[in-house]
Amino acid sequence: MSYAIIQTGGKQYKVKSGEILKVEKLPVLKSDTKVEFKEILAYGDDKIIEVGAPTIQGAKVEANLIKNSKNRTVLIFKKRRRQNSRRKNGHRQQFSMIKINKIFSKDGKVLSEAEKITKPSKKKEEPKKVANK
Repeated sequence: MSYAIIQTGGKQYKVKSGEILKVEKLPVLKSDTKVEFKEILAYGDDKIIEVGAPTIQGAKVEANLIKNSKNRTVLIFKKRRRQNSRRKNGHRQQFSMIKINKIFSKDGKVLSEAEKITKPSKKKEEPKKVANK
């Protein structure tokens, strides 16, 4: 199974094709748009690995943006005892949820690709006939 180490939002993520993960908010507004990550630090599989210095030129990871949203509220509460001083604050960090589709090597060859999920067709079931006795 091939993987890549990408850098986005000041953080590094080890990703595999078909994986869904939360990253720092991306500037893309609409969901179901393709996003390319070109800062690839390393990629490889079980047998070989290619490491960049610091990045690998020409390698990229293609992903789909699922949604942009906010995390749960983190409460910040500060209190100084016996001073009647307290402060309550909250923060909701924005994030983007992405699904990794393809990992490309530096020469443009596809290392791994996510499986496409096909929705099963819905067949209308006929109502069962019950015999009255």
